[in-house]
Amino acid sequence: MSDSSQPFKEMWINLQTLVNRRLEEALDQSGDCPPILKEAMSYSLSAGGKRLRPILVLLSCEACGGDLETALPAACAIEMVHTYSLIHDDLPAMDDDELRRGLPTSHIKFGEANAILAGDALLTRAFELLANQIEIKSCAAACCVDLANAAGAVGMVGGQVADLESEHLENPSLEILEAIHKRKTGRLICSALTMGARIGGADPATLKNLERYGTCIGLAFQITDDLLDLTGNEEKMGKGVRKDADHGKLTYPSLIGVEESQRRSQKLIEEACLSIAPLGSHGQRLEELAHFILERDH
Repeated sequence: MSDSSQPFKEMWINLQTLVNRRLEEALDQSGDCPPILKEAMSYSLSAGGKRLRPILVLLSCEACGGDLETALPAACAIEMVHTYSLIHDDLPAMDDDELRRGLPTSHIKFGEANAILAGDALLTRAFELLANQIEIKSCAAACCVDLANAAGAVGMVGGQVADLESEHLENPSLEILEAIHKRKTGRLICSALTMGARIGGADPATLKNLERYGTCIGLAFQITDDLLDLTGNEEKMGKGVRKDADHGKLTYPSLIGVEESQRRSQKLIEEACLSIAPLGSHGQRLEELAHFILERDH
């Protein structure tokens, strides 16, 4: 269990270290995996990043009375799915990015074919971890459903398709934009909360509250991302900035302006914190994390 009196930043670093160590172990496969594939998988997975989603899994589990160790397979699984999505998003057919987390993107380093296959391998390895390493098999199955639903056609992948289509919309609306990002960003973040809660033994009411929290912080995270694309520092961000604006992408600032975007993200964080108020002191870290999402600079 983490120490609730520990400063938030210190706690975050400690959980990052824990997740990173377990991710490294999770990739330690048999010699049947081609070396170039394992290298490409490890390259993107170990390139850094905030580890927001796995830390959400751990904190959600802990808030529900569970032990961090039991939630680590789900934490690693969701980071693998997230990393796969970044590898594929960066491809020339998608966002065509050359920099990710301050390093050349996977297709620049290993070629397009190996980048695609590394993403595929991370995606499938994620579900292998859930199925094999979560001890209560009914919980493992429920977590597989959560993650597959969040990552698939009605979740992240569907949101990515809708995001690509939005570049050609004549009359975009806030409703359309939020529908995109509830799927593209929000659903995966929600699944981090629900998987952690299931592993922690949450009751249905707590599970619903944490899902609401995830929806709110997911949208707030996306709004902050959109704002950082306009105002962020490229070195801190570890990737190019102003790409969304240059590509004519539908974003919160382009649709409702910078100030209204900031107000909207603030309101979403307030709603997120209200949704976990029934957890009392057990939700302290999740409340701190919500404010971190609002205040982050990368």
